[in-house]
Amino acid sequence: MSKVGTVFKKGATKAMLLGSGELGREVVIELKRLGVEVVAVDKYANAPAMQVADKSYVISMLDAEKLEKIILEEKPDYIVPEVEAIATEKLLELQKRGFNVIPTAEAVNFTMNRENIRTLAAEKLGMKTSAYMFADDFDSFKHAVEKIGLPCVVKPIMSSSGHGQSVIKSADEIQKAWDYSQSGGRAGAGRVIVEGFVNFDYEITLLTVRHSGGTAFCEPVGHKQIDGDYRESWQPAAMSNTALEKAKDYAKKITDALGGYGIFGVELFIKGDDVIFSEVSPRPHDTGMVTLISQNLSEFALHARAILGISIPVIRFYGPSASRAVVVEGDYKNLQYGNLERVLSRPDTDMRIFSKPETGGHRRMAVLLARANSVDEARKITAEMLKDLDLYEGENNS
Repeated sequence: MSKVGTVFKKGATKAMLLGSGELGREVVIELKRLGVEVVAVDKYANAPAMQVADKSYVISMLDAEKLEKIILEEKPDYIVPEVEAIATEKLLELQKRGFNVIPTAEAVNFTMNRENIRTLAAEKLGMKTSAYMFADDFDSFKHAVEKIGLPCVVKPIMSSSGHGQSVIKSADEIQKAWDYSQSGGRAGAGRVIVEGFVNFDYEITLLTVRHSGGTAFCEPVGHKQIDGDYRESWQPAAMSNTALEKAKDYAKKITDALGGYGIFGVELFIKGDDVIFSEVSPRPHDTGMVTLISQNLSEFALHARAILGISIPVIRFYGPSASRAVVVEGDYKNLQYGNLERVLSRPDTDMRIFSKPETGGHRRMAVLLARANSVDEARKITAEMLKDLDLYEGENNS
């Protein structure tokens, strides 16, 4: 379990970040602002979080032996998972040996696997969810699709940002959906979940923070996805007080069951005043990047404080805000961002460039942020910012 109270050793307190993408980058920045030494780990060199960390390693985090080796070598005070593809069994073992996994090794193990978290939510906590079945091979997959019915959603039990996820609308899409699920899982081919299509009005992410002073909630975040991948988010999502209270109840139940300190992204479907559980991530959520402009403490600052045992007395919401992902198609080795003087000329706007080394055909490379008098206005501003942004291949000086 997370330590109660902030404990700073003589010398630097050390955190090891497992996963070094754009969300991890912001976590590193917030931890370093609080005096923490950060070691960043990922499967490729020069990942965004590595560029701002004190030290980095390049390994497959599914390799339990390599993961254990660097943890024993660095002896971090906090192990902070930021992706799904981690040897979670090793984290459970290391926690028993005294290492502090955020929020807990059990929570990481549960939420890295959609089967575990769906079983916990639906069968143990009694939350309303979509109909679902699991499949290990193509024959059982076809059977699950037949039982659940069309349309249905297919996801690898371990994946993120929509990788391997698809919607089956007709029988002739079954084989294609299976093949895609086997190529998109974080841990490679394997088990999938088939979910019934939920009739909902909209979906939200309720950012929920477990900290030494209790549980706190951010304003609900609405979002738009394409093929399961976040493209746009806004805050607050318009919803009834009844639905919001139900959402908070669900979020507290699932995060209390998982335990530990840190921020959780609880994904929920909303139908009128009704709430249906979807997923939960025990770390900052991509849709929560809107909090970089909407709050006094972003989701990353909240995560850092909670990890360190710092109580969070208030989360001050500044006003209607929006974020929009800059998703680049094509292979760029040295992507350049032009016309920023125009993009950022509007009041209450900002931008984060993730500094990923290359695009690799399809990749989220930056996020645009705006705050305005209404959510609609903020979303319109980020759309205009994206239109003004000039992207091009620069000279590679490496």
